[in-house]
Order: sequence, then structure tokens, then C-alpha cells
Amino acid sequence: MSGWDELYPLPMLPSWVPGAAAGVVSLHLMQKLLFPYFWADLRYLLKVLVYGLRVEVYRLQGRIVTVLDKFVNLAEKQPHKPFLIYEGKVHTYRDVDRRSNRIAQVFLHHGALKKGDTVALLMGNEPDFIHVWFGLAKLGCVVAFLNFNVRSRSLLHCVSSCEPKILVVGADLLGTLEEILPNLQKDVSVWIMTKESTFPSVHTLLDKIEAASEDPVPVNRRSANNLKSTVLYIFTSGTTGLPKAAVISHMQVLKGAAGLWAFGATAEDVVYITLPLYHSAASLLGIGGCIELGATCVLKKKFSASQFWSDCKKYNVTVIQYIGELCRYLCSQPVKEGEKTHKVRLAIGNGVRIDVWREFLDRFGAVKICEFYGATEGNICFMNHTGKIGSVGRTNFFYKLFFPFDLIKYDFQKDQPIRNKHGWCEKVKKGEAGLLISKVNEKNPFFGYAGNKRHTEKKLLCEVFKKGDLYFNTGDLMVQDHENFLYFWDRTGDTFRWKGENVATTEVSDVIVMLDFIQEANVYGVSVPDHEGKAGMASLILKQNTSLDLEKIYKQIVTYLPSYACPLFLRIQEKMEMTGTFKQQKFRLVDEGFNPSTITDPLYFLDNSKKAYVLLTKEVHQMILSGKIKL
Repeated sequence: MSGWDELYPLPMLPSWVPGAAAGVVSLHLMQKLLFPYFWADLRYLLKVLVYGLRVEVYRLQGRIVTVLDKFVNLAEKQPHKPFLIYEGKVHTYRDVDRRSNRIAQVFLHHGALKKGDTVALLMGNEPDFIHVWFGLAKLGCVVAFLNFNVRSRSLLHCVSSCEPKILVVGADLLGTLEEILPNLQKDVSVWIMTKESTFPSVHTLLDKIEAASEDPVPVNRRSANNLKSTVLYIFTSGTTGLPKAAVISHMQVLKGAAGLWAFGATAEDVVYITLPLYHSAASLLGIGGCIELGATCVLKKKFSASQFWSDCKKYNVTVIQYIGELCRYLCSQPVKEGEKTHKVRLAIGNGVRIDVWREFLDRFGAVKICEFYGATEGNICFMNHTGKIGSVGRTNFFYKLFFPFDLIKYDFQKDQPIRNKHGWCEKVKKGEAGLLISKVNEKNPFFGYAGNKRHTEKKLLCEVFKKGDLYFNTGDLMVQDHENFLYFWDRTGDTFRWKGENVATTEVSDVIVMLDFIQEANVYGVSVPDHEGKAGMASLILKQNTSLDLEKIYKQIVTYLPSYACPLFLRIQEKMEMTGTFKQQKFRLVDEGFNPSTITDPLYFLDNSKKAYVLLTKEVHQMILSGKIKL
């Protein structure tokens, strides 16, 4: 052997190599141990920076490139690629571009609209919603998306708050128009998506579209001079009152449109939108996101849990959007064979509960759930790019440099942030719930609401940590854990104080829905005369073919909830009132309280002396009000 070694000597490694290798391995292990999300955070942060730099370069070059500009360019580059698929019919990028040109031509010649004028749009999910939106945008108009679930007085409030010159109404919403027409401002011109009209002084649009030219209107009509100029009004869902018209700028549209791309969607993806287009999730993240990618969108008239997965298979959907309780609706459907045989890889949205998140993954397969946080009118956004179950996103030192925010202490009884003896707000510790506030500055502006300056001012906090600073009050309570993951805790308006303690409505509802006969629980606080704070009340929906078991409910809540969080009142309903974005409607329920004389639904009261829920009769109600029954 020695002779062989002499003929072919083995190369000797330098003495520093083993040490360097050991150092690299040690660093890798330390990174995994101490900074397990370093590379995921870095990739996400680089994406955010790249997109921001691209927009900034356009600005410095004097080129304001809007989402509409990107769409028009795509219509030239990929004219035959499907942009929308609706009820089986394909609408290519060129088709949508040309029909929106027709609509722009109609209003250019018949509508007497000027650049910057507002047009309100009351339409359901259909291709013409997008055609009208884009056509008006090509004229440089601000488009106000009206919630078609809102009726009469509330709808009139929405219309008046954005002061439109024209109201465009879909053919399937003429009944809603009939309700408001007598009280609509006389200076609002009404157009309906039909060829004929039975309403006096109402214009028809469909016949004029068919006769109009497909030629584009002059580009200078749509050109934007400033990314901060208003392009849309999108109404908040109004869970606690009348909707407010959030001012949406070109900058916010661009940021929203980047969401799908930031989560890893590509031009080859097919995005399924079942959410209402009047909401930012569908219009900005969904439609805008498809334009940012150059992808295809499958648009649904209305969400259907029973048809959801068959649609996904039929159209080869790869990305779905969800909001609020949509995922739970899918999980509550009867189990079918082949539920995992689909091509969906990403589910992007917000508001999914942890238990539903896990059930969704177990039942429907390896779909990456991309939870995010962001208010329609807000200037802060979080994205859960790691897939951590239950979290709405992550933060770190670098993220806070670009998007400064804090979680501050909050007084639930006074419904306002806590200030110390010097008048400054105080930050909560990690693991504690605090009010999310986001710094308002040149890079992260807050544009407020149309029609009411007071609503805008109410969302701003001044002199928070030092003189002259300004923060946007999200109204949301969040928790940041020791790994810097963020979790939604509750809305400030949905959190109430009872027996000197703060009660989180989501915590209570999560405990109640664990029962196998409860379909849904909507928890809120109601005022009781001569009592401080608000007593807990739960509106419940039972699952089909099940019966109410008050004994089980009592055992469940006293086992899993502190005494102050146990709902004192139960209300059994057949149908839960929801907003158009699948959020529970609490406003009317809170207003109605627990009076059996005015509420026809069955009501029950937690009688601690009997250790049971008992029927809430008029006599019991009177004894509570008189103080004979102690709460």
C-alpha cells in the first residue's frame, strides 16, 4: 500500500478548511435555532423592496403607471389570453379592453362627465361591473363601489356621501333602485344596464354600448399626475353602523394589486373570485392582482359552497380567495369523494379561525393558506408568508423601518387608548393584546373618508409618543408573540367589559362553536340598566337536524370560559345576519338587546342559582331590570 501512496499521493486539505466548514455548519445551526425565519423574512422583504423601488423609479422618471395602464398594455401584448371567465363564457384581455372603450365612449358623448367626476356603481358580480369600472376609469372618473346588500336609507347615505354625478345600476338591481329613486338627489343622473326603461328620467346603457365605437378615448383623460390622487371610493362593511366611503388612491390600488404576486402567484395561475367586487379584496387584490400578473380570473356571481370545488376542477383554478367565514362554509359541506383532487395551491384572504384552518388543510389537501391583514382604508398591511397557522403575518426590525407601527395599551371601558401621567400612550409587552396603530407619514399616508371630515379625524391619533406625531387607529386589537408573529385578537368595538374584566367576543364564540350542534355563534355585549359595562350575549345558529342542548352549552361555557366571559343571554336564530363580506352583523343585535317583548326569537338566561340556562320570559326580564335577580 505504501508504494501506491507514493505514486498517487492524496491531496492534503489546508488546515483552515475543517475549521471553516465547522464554522459554516455552526452558523447554519445557530441561524436555524435563533433565527428560523431569517431567509423567509429576507425573501419577503426583498419582494416588498423590489416592488417599492419599481414604483419609485417610475415616479422619478415622470411615468405614473397605474393598474389600468398595465391592463391596457396587456390587452396589446396578450390580446387573446382569457382575462375573465364568467358562467362558462371567456372574455379575453382584448374583449374587456374593447367593451370598456365602448362604455367610455358612451359617457364621453352622453354623460357630460369631466375628469375627476365621481360615478357610483351599483352592480353585482358580472363582467359588465369590470367593463363599466374600467370604462369610467379611462375617462379619469372616480368610481364609487356601492354595496348591493345595503338598502333604502343606508344606500341613500352611501350615494350622498360620495356626491356622484351619475349612478349606474345593474339590470338585476332595479328593485333596489325603485326603493331609493323617489328620495335620490335630483342632480344625480341614473343609468341602468338595460335597453329599455320604465322609470321616468332614467337613461338606458345597454343599447348605447352596442352602438358605440370600440376606439379608445384620449389617453390624457385617464393619465394620473400623482399616485396619491383619488381613483376609487370603497365602502367599509358597516358592522357597527352606516358604511363610510374610504378614499382609495392609485398608490393603494397598486399595493393591493401586488398582493397575489407577493404570495407567489404567477401569470400561469387561474384565480377564482367569489367575493363581491364592491369590496377591496375582490376588486383590488383579485382583479387588480390578476392584472399585475397577467393572469386569468374566474368570476362567480355569488359564492356557493356546494359548487365551489366543482368550479375549481372545471376551470383548473389554482388560486382561491377567501374572507371571513367562507372557509368554514366549505368545511361544513357534506364530505364528498375526491375532495383533494384539484389544482388549488394557494388560498389568499383573511379572517379564518385556527380550528377551521386546520380542518381545511386536513380535508382539502396541501393548499397553502396565505392569511393577511389589511383594512380597506388603512396604511398598514401584514402578510403571513411562512404559513404559520393562526397568524396574520410577521414583523421584524427592517419591516418596521419601512412600515412603522405599534401595539398600545387600551382602556375598554372608556373605549380609548390608555395614556400615562405625561399624556403619552404606552406600548404593550409581547404576548399582550394591544391596539394596532400605524404611523402616518409621506410614505404611508392615510387618505380618510369621503363626505365626512369628522369620520377621518376620528381614525387618527395625535401626540401618541411625542409631540407632533400622527397615527392611524385601526380599531383592531392584535398580539405579537416572542417570535414576532402577529395574531388578530378582536375589534375594539366587539370587545366589551363586564365585572371589571375585558371580554373578547372571538374567544367566547370559539368556545361555543366547539359544540357539535352549533353552526355559528355571534357574541356581543348588551347594556343592562344599573350595571357597569355590558353583559355577554350570544346569537346562535343550530346545525341542520340537531336540537338545542342547554345543558351541554352550560357545561361547555363554565368549563372553558372565566365566569365574567360566560354569556348571560342566548338568542336562537334561524339565519345569521352577515355583511356582504361574510362578517357577522352585530349592530342591530346590540340595539335590540335581550327584551322578550320585542324579540320573537327564543331567548335564554344564565341562572347561576340553578346552574343552567332557563327560558327568558317577560317576568324574568322584569326581575333582571328591577334588580331582583342579581347578575
